[in-house]
Amino acid sequence: MDPEELNVAMANALASNGELTDEAWRAALLAVPRHLFVPAVAWAEPDDAPGYLIDRESNPDAWLKAAYADHAIITQFDDGATEISKGPGRYTSSLSAPGVVLDFLELLGAGSNDQVLEIGTGPGWTAGLLSHRVGEECVTSIEIDEDVFSTAVGNLSEVGHRPHLVRGDGGRGWARGAPYDRVHVTCGVFEVPYEWVRQTRSGGVIVLPWMPRYEPGYQLRLSVGPHGTASGNFTQYAGYMLLKSQRAASPPLFEDDFRFRPTEIDPATVFRAGYGADVAIAGMYPDITVNVDRENDFQTWLWTGDSKAYVSGSEVAQVGPRNLWDEVERAFSQWTEWERPELSRFGMCVTPVGQYVWLDSPDNPVALPAR
Repeated sequence: MDPEELNVAMANALASNGELTDEAWRAALLAVPRHLFVPAVAWAEPDDAPGYLIDRESNPDAWLKAAYADHAIITQFDDGATEISKGPGRYTSSLSAPGVVLDFLELLGAGSNDQVLEIGTGPGWTAGLLSHRVGEECVTSIEIDEDVFSTAVGNLSEVGHRPHLVRGDGGRGWARGAPYDRVHVTCGVFEVPYEWVRQTRSGGVIVLPWMPRYEPGYQLRLSVGPHGTASGNFTQYAGYMLLKSQRAASPPLFEDDFRFRPTEIDPATVFRAGYGADVAIAGMYPDITVNVDRENDFQTWLWTGDSKAYVSGSEVAQVGPRNLWDEVERAFSQWTEWERPELSRFGMCVTPVGQYVWLDSPDNPVALPAR
């Protein structure tokens, strides 16, 4: 297999499905070969099939083919505690799928000489693409994990790019290089760190995967205004590993007895309603974490720091001071009263005192009416 031919084929496929529309990014793809950022042993993670181990030494063709497939390649399990060759663990670093990468890069809208801050260097491929597009002297990329950082330094050096690489907590941004024209976030966040807004000049753009506690994640493009706020719409689904400092806590344990009642709304109805319903509920109850088993009749666990609920079929069991499934049913009903708005009508505003989800306008925060 020829890596150059595979790279061209990948670019052609991304252009055909609409994920690659800018010739400048096509040039970057061809100039920064993806396989040079894939470890010798890694875990390929297709969207429509089980994950599998790839090993350059034992099967170089399969390894190279996976490097140019449109799916993620996991490069670290359990913050490095589990060897890739031992099989899947918790995914903690990856080379994101090319189509997803291009979606975010095109949404970022970075041009030549724009100052770009990247949160989460990972193996370094996107930092390389950004370096080719805007100039390596304009790119600052920050990575918290020491081993991942060292690997990225080596990978980028091999392809001849030397952006400013920083080992540190991306949640704090990098004030020394501010202000930035663009901030490119490669990890999911539940709460958008205000430092990213503070370090972006007025008129600048931040793109990120917002990963609420409730249901899936969403691609978000924030425009920074002149008065220290940033706002923008959600565009589509985006599932990413969370920023290390924002990983979800485990469900609490309770000794109290659960309270039982019949469900008023079938969980299948709630979880099949689509992203509009999901983001509305997440906006109204941002502290509720949910785990849904879609393969087993939508059995659902919900929890916060002090309460928990379990929904199975037509029965719900709840414990703690809050009735979490009651809250979800109430929020879902509110969404239906709004005539079921789609995801594209929702957005987020980030301010110095916090963030909120809005419907149609930043002046219309998502909220439940008073009882």
